[in-house]
Amino acid sequence: MVMSFVIGRSLRESGARTALLAAGGLAAFAAYFAMYAFRKPFTAGTYDDMGMLPFGLDYKTGLLIAQVIGYALSKLIGIRVIAEFGRRGRAAAILGLIGASWFSLLLFAILPKGWGPLCLLLNGLPLGMIWGLVFSYVEGRRCSEMLGAMLCASFIVSSGAVKSVAIWLMQQGISEHWMPVAAGALFAPILLLSLWYLERLPPPDAGDEAERTARVPMRRGERAAFLREHGLTMAVLVAGYVLLTALRDLRDNFAVEIWTAMGLGDVASIFSQSELPVAVIALVGLGMLMLVRNNIYALLAMHGVIIFGAMLLGVSTLAFQSGLLGPLPWMILSGAGLYLGYTPFNAMLFDRMIAALGRAGNAGFLIYIADSSGYLGSIALLFYRSFAVPDIDWLPFFIACAYATAVSVGVLTLLSALQFVGMGRQKGSAVHA
Repeated sequence: MVMSFVIGRSLRESGARTALLAAGGLAAFAAYFAMYAFRKPFTAGTYDDMGMLPFGLDYKTGLLIAQVIGYALSKLIGIRVIAEFGRRGRAAAILGLIGASWFSLLLFAILPKGWGPLCLLLNGLPLGMIWGLVFSYVEGRRCSEMLGAMLCASFIVSSGAVKSVAIWLMQQGISEHWMPVAAGALFAPILLLSLWYLERLPPPDAGDEAERTARVPMRRGERAAFLREHGLTMAVLVAGYVLLTALRDLRDNFAVEIWTAMGLGDVASIFSQSELPVAVIALVGLGMLMLVRNNIYALLAMHGVIIFGAMLLGVSTLAFQSGLLGPLPWMILSGAGLYLGYTPFNAMLFDRMIAALGRAGNAGFLIYIADSSGYLGSIALLFYRSFAVPDIDWLPFFIACAYATAVSVGVLTLLSALQFVGMGRQKGSAVHA
C-alpha cells in the first residue's frame, strides 16, 4: 500500500511537471511571437511612394538591409553575450531590448522619411538577442525537442500573423510609417504575460542533466576549445544554414511581392493561411524526435529531416513551375520544406549536439554562430538582388534561389551526417573496448 502511494505520488508529480513545462513551451512561443510584432510588421508595407535611396536602392529594400544589418550585428555580439549570460536577469533583459526596438519604431514614424533606414537598423540591433534569451528557458531538458518545436512554431506562424495584423491596421487608415509602432503596442501585453510565466519555470532537474548534460555559461577559453575540436563540423552545418536563412528571409520579407505576382497580394489572410499548415507539418515531425533517446541517433535523424526538407523545397517548386501545384499549395509545401531544413538549427540540432558530445556548455553559443553567419548571408543575397540582377522580378528570383538552396543544402547536410556517423562509430568502439 505504501508502495502504491509512493508510485501514485511520483506519477502525479511527474504529470504536474510535464504540464508545467508544456505551459512553459506555450509561454516561450508567445514571447517570441510577440517579439515578431516589433520586427516584421513594416514588411507588410510597400513604400512605393518613397522613391529611391542612394545607389539606386529602392526604399523598402534599404529598410530591410538596414534592419538585417542591425540584426546580424546583434547575433555577432550574442555569440559572447548569450554564451555567458546564465539564468539571472533574462526577463528584464528581454523587456529592455524589445523596449529599445519599439522606441526605434516610434522614431521611424515621427522622423523625416530619409531617417527610416537608420531607425530600422536601430530596431534590428536589440532584437537579435531575444532568441537566445528565450531559448535558454527551455534548453537542456529531456523534452527540449517538444519545447523547442513549440518555440520554433512562433517564427513560422508569427511572421504571417503580424503581417495580417499590419495590413488590417493599414486598412483602418493607419499609415505605413505608423503601422509598425501600433502593431508592437498591440502585442506588448502578450509579451509581459509570457515572460511572467517563463520566470516561474523550474530549472532542468538531475535527470535532464544526466541525459542532456549540464547547461552552463561558456567562457572565452571554453568557446575557443570547442571550435578547435569541432570547427569543421560547424563549418559544414553553418554553410547550409546560411543558404536556408537567406532564402527564408527572402520569402518572409518579400512575401507581399511574391503573393502579388501570383495575384493574391491584397488578401490579408493569405499570410496566415499559408503559414499555419507549414508550422504543423514542420514542427509535429521535429517534436517527435523527443522520442529518440540516443543523442547520436537523434542528430542523424535531424540530418535526415533537413535533407527531406531540401528535397521537398526543390520538388514542390518544380511542380509549381510545371503547373501541377497552385500558388497556395506550393507556398505551403515549399515553406514546409524550407522550415524542415531551417528550424532544427534554431533549437534541437545544437541542443542534441551538446548532449552527444557530452560536455557542459550551452546551445545558445552554437545557435548564435550559425545565426550571425546566416544573416550575413541574407544581407549578401539582398545586395546581390539589388545590384547584380535588379531587373529580375521577386517571384522568379525566389524560384531560382529555391533550386540552388535545395541542391546545396542536401549535399552539405549529407557531408555533415557522415561526420556524425564516424563519431558514433568511434563512441561505439570505445564502449566495447
